Amino acid sequence: MLDVIINQKTREAEGVFRFELVRVDGSAMPAFTPGSHIDVFLPNGLIRQYSLCNHPEERHRYVIGVLEEPNSRGGSRTLHADIEVGQQLQISEPRNLFALDEHANKSLLFAGGIGITPILSMAQHLAQRGANFELHYCAREPERAGFMDELRQSPFTSHVHFHFDNGPAQQKLNAAQTLEAPIPGTHLYVCGPGGFMDYILNTAATQGWAPEQVHREYFAAPLIDTTADTAFEIELARSGKVLLIPADRSVFEVLDEAGIDIPVSCEQDVCGTCLTRVHSGEPDHRDQFLSAAEQARNDQFTPCCSRAKSSRLVLDL
Repeated sequence: MLDVIINQKTREAEGVFRFELVRVDGSAMPAFTPGSHIDVFLPNGLIRQYSLCNHPEERHRYVIGVLEEPNSRGGSRTLHADIEVGQQLQISEPRNLFALDEHANKSLLFAGGIGITPILSMAQHLAQRGANFELHYCAREPERAGFMDELRQSPFTSHVHFHFDNGPAQQKLNAAQTLEAPIPGTHLYVCGPGGFMDYILNTAATQGWAPEQVHREYFAAPLIDTTADTAFEIELARSGKVLLIPADRSVFEVLDEAGIDIPVSCEQDVCGTCLTRVHSGEPDHRDQFLSAAEQARNDQFTPCCSRAKSSRLVLDL
């Protein structure tokens, strides 16, 4: 846990604020790599994940961008309305679940809206290395696109392509054309709203991109129809204890009530914090963290939201 202070709070775009965080004691921040995120512990007890968007070599500060979600569960709304310059918060050290392949011959970066935050850090790193990359930034309109001034004034602005829904047809993203004829050694990175990411990922799959060339990070999981959910059992391999998971409760909730402590953060199946090993049984994967190949192995799952297809899961707990 790091004690930080809000050094700057700046309106970046409509609905978007930039926060600059520095250590309370003035010491250097832990090093991070492009694509990293931090957990932010809010005064109302919530924990939220935000990508670091400044240059990875900066050690005097972390910068995050926060979009106020219309259906905020209290995280982004608190940061926008209640957190001000000079206020102290606690954050975690950075973790990276969206890392760049440093050996790529070319990197294609796709950002939708607030998905620019990890992509911006990637672009700064790649530009400093002199790497071959393109950045495609899509938003509804310029007024809603954060960090545009920084991108337009950057030394790598020639690598950046802006695409706005309300702009002329010729500037809109043609993903099929941009992603056609994938070349080995080229890697694709995408972050943003679910619909935007599905568009890029589905287009890449149609155009023949290999799964290992495609990297993604979701900010929120899509809504899942839970009306057909049924009860199942979990067995704790280390003690042999068996717990019933009712149709209307999560594995995490039941484990927590039973005094079984597992780390949890987003509770939306996007961060992987609660990832738990499965010894036997078939999980019903509902996460946006594991790849399709990792899910197919059925040897781990996310108990905050995922469930079971089999009548029992035996967990490494």
